[in-house]
Amino acid sequence: MKGKNDEEKESKFIRETGRQRKSLDEINGSIDVPDNAGYFKTLLAYTGPGALIAVGYMDPGNWITSIGGGAQFKYTLLTVVLLSSLIAMLLQAMSARLGIVTGRDLAQLTRDRTSKVGGFVLWVITELAIMATDVAEIIGSGIALELLFGFPLIVGITITAFDVLILLFLMKLGFHKIEAIVATLVAVILFVFAYEVFLSKPDALGVLGGYVPRAKILTNQPMLYMALGIVGATVMPHDLYLGSSISQTRKYDIHDHDSVKKTIRFTIADSNIQLTLAFIVNSLLLILGAALFYGTHSDLGRFVDLFNALSNSKIVGAIASPMLSMLFAIALLASGQSSTITGTLAGQLIMEGFINLKMPLWAQRLLTRLFSILPVLAFAVYYKGSESKIESLLTFSQVFLSIALPFAMIPLILFTSDKKLMGPFVNRPWVKYLSWVIAVILIILNLQLIWTTLF
Repeated sequence: MKGKNDEEKESKFIRETGRQRKSLDEINGSIDVPDNAGYFKTLLAYTGPGALIAVGYMDPGNWITSIGGGAQFKYTLLTVVLLSSLIAMLLQAMSARLGIVTGRDLAQLTRDRTSKVGGFVLWVITELAIMATDVAEIIGSGIALELLFGFPLIVGITITAFDVLILLFLMKLGFHKIEAIVATLVAVILFVFAYEVFLSKPDALGVLGGYVPRAKILTNQPMLYMALGIVGATVMPHDLYLGSSISQTRKYDIHDHDSVKKTIRFTIADSNIQLTLAFIVNSLLLILGAALFYGTHSDLGRFVDLFNALSNSKIVGAIASPMLSMLFAIALLASGQSSTITGTLAGQLIMEGFINLKMPLWAQRLLTRLFSILPVLAFAVYYKGSESKIESLLTFSQVFLSIALPFAMIPLILFTSDKKLMGPFVNRPWVKYLSWVIAVILIILNLQLIWTTLF
């Protein structure tokens, strides 16, 4: 047990690391939490930020890869989905702890510890990652609007530019309302795919066996490539920045050891619960691909292909129906919109953290959105709304994310392993070494994914 002197040293450390410049200042510390409530009531008060983080791990960019993995290799790659989710839990826990202990976010800390030129370069790389993340969300939402309402794709993409106004309105209602809306959208996605998987009647033993690691994943080149795609599309760099910021939305006393410890405990619990739901959704996507499309030799490279296949009895059998296709489109829209909210928030904190941009909040969010939507819109106009051409941007977006990932992971590991910065909340040795091993493996896998994709 810790003595009184140890507690005093920890409290002194927390006082010294507390900073005045807050991350996402308008929502920082804006939500009250109970002091002496039971575990589940307290956990409920902390529930919310994890949902915003989890949507990044099941955004439209993951869908084609997961469903395609099931269609090509049945249930074998479920073990990759499981491993990716465990890695995400570890990294997001580190990110949350960094923000809560220091009172700053990953972008602010990275900028403070680099030169002006270095900070600018890192900002550009990170901004490209935000744009790459938004590309998948914009394309997914635009295609969903086309499938649901018949809008031309260019019109659907343009409409997504205005969803930033919805976010601005929601911010007026309070950050807890945003968390509730995102959680509802996540629930819609979960329900749709649980229902469709239930109808597809997958092989239960095959599903369970899919979570057992197989050596052939490393020896089978096409299977390894698909596995790299799943891993590369799962761990999102913008989520590491966002997690270090929105972990500070609950009120806590950064000068008090027990308050910081409690906040870390419940924030990580919320994160792990929500990332477990993301793991279930990604598993359902792969299981759906395996149960409905394995052995059919269908072309499932695009969202429109998947939409059409679900109503084609020659491909999915007797369960085929327009309703399944519409549910798929509704889930796609929910995924795109929920991911848009988190992407916009991440874009704002990265601008503020790296370049200390001083401008009205509405202008920051609009600028962040325009950075992302203009390339997609220009591409859509040039190719006259061709879904296949526009969806090819998804491949390049994953390449950008793969390039940007080390620039978020390495600082995160360095900072959370720094005793002077983190004090008593520094990474334990096993966390430190495991995270470095994961970082090296992910960097190697992503470099291989980039090489294979480009060459």
